[in-house]
Amino acid sequence: MIRNVAFDCADPYTLAQFWAKVMHVRLDDDHEPDDPETGIQPPEGPALYFQRVPEPKTVKNRVHICLTPEIPRDQEVDRVLGLGATLVADHRRPDGLGWAVLADPEGNEFCVLRSEEERRRA
Repeated sequence: MIRNVAFDCADPYTLAQFWAKVMHVRLDDDHEPDDPETGIQPPEGPALYFQRVPEPKTVKNRVHICLTPEIPRDQEVDRVLGLGATLVADHRRPDGLGWAVLADPEGNEFCVLRSEEERRRA
């Protein structure tokens, strides 16, 4: 069983706030901006754990999160971009297949896949 997925980052509190919004969860009130580590617990799946490290991200992630949204993929991509993500690579196809690779505010890549509804219709 996977307990959590860990993110090395410069600002754990701010990055946890971003991911809490992405995952539609609240950041616990006991977390403070200067904490060296923090985390969130999505309703499904492992916890996301954020820990302060001194070095910046320099290369592509070797492990990343893939999200299956409850809303259509393209709407989710737009929503998450509005939260502060950036588009890294667009692998969406005109036939509706594919995915989008985004990066969180500290550059950690993640994918947004099609929703379950979009998969059923394909």
